Amino acid sequence: MSEFVYTVPPSYDGETMQTFLRRECGLSWRMVVKLKRVPGGMTADGVPLRTIDRLAVGQTVRVQMPEDAVKIAGEDMPLSVVYEDAYFLVVDKPPYLAVHPSAGKPEPTLANGVVGYFEKRGTPLSFRPVNRLDRNTSGLLLAAKSPHMAYTLAQKPQKMYLAIVMGELTGEGTIDQPIRVREGSCITREVGDGGKDSITHWQSLATDGEISLVRVTLETGRTHQIRVHMAWLGYPLVGDTMYGTDETLLPRHALHCARMAVLHPVTGEWVRLTCPMPADMRGLLERHGLWQDAFDTIE
Repeated sequence: MSEFVYTVPPSYDGETMQTFLRRECGLSWRMVVKLKRVPGGMTADGVPLRTIDRLAVGQTVRVQMPEDAVKIAGEDMPLSVVYEDAYFLVVDKPPYLAVHPSAGKPEPTLANGVVGYFEKRGTPLSFRPVNRLDRNTSGLLLAAKSPHMAYTLAQKPQKMYLAIVMGELTGEGTIDQPIRVREGSCITREVGDGGKDSITHWQSLATDGEISLVRVTLETGRTHQIRVHMAWLGYPLVGDTMYGTDETLLPRHALHCARMAVLHPVTGEWVRLTCPMPADMRGLLERHGLWQDAFDTIE
């Protein structure tokens, strides 16, 4: 059972335990309800309290989270862990690896690998990804170690992607276009009326006229957002057969989550992480004489 410890600040003097847990500690309503069923799940200075009981400034609140229920089989597979503490971990996902199991595809996924990683360390936990990456997208992926952390970390990580697109793209800009599911498909997206608000910021880092390396940051996190927006702009990702190119230059779409900054929900400090560009994307840039320019700009 996981324990979280908080100190009641002056701003919550006289507030109920429920208000403190929801607003200050970031617990979801569902988690607060679960805590009611855990003996001693909520205490202040060692005394069990109800959600309606009031707190005093300076009290030490301890929350005992229910045991995690692991629902995905663990798999012993190579896993590149970039950061880990008691609350979450960040892994460098390779391309061609799905994040979650899906029907009809029995091969191991990142979820199986993370659960297996936890099992080997004697801490059986579920896989709770906070950000998602397509199967062929590589880079940093954040996973929480409890439902509470997953809820608290949602929408918090700041991410920077590197994409290689077709064509000569220079300068920088912002794409503010809604994205919707393409009619007749359950997977493919497109820009169009009635879609969800989607905002992508891009900056060209290097180009040789045939391809361009682009730095991308997002204000929203829609499915396939970078791929759809860059294709709409007229510069689809290299290797992205779904949105307008072929596999001549690369057998997967050239997209990598290279940087991530996470505001730690417990310490209040920023955790800033990076991971190197995978060999296939780097090799493509080298063949086009762009790697040194790209390296100088990225670093």
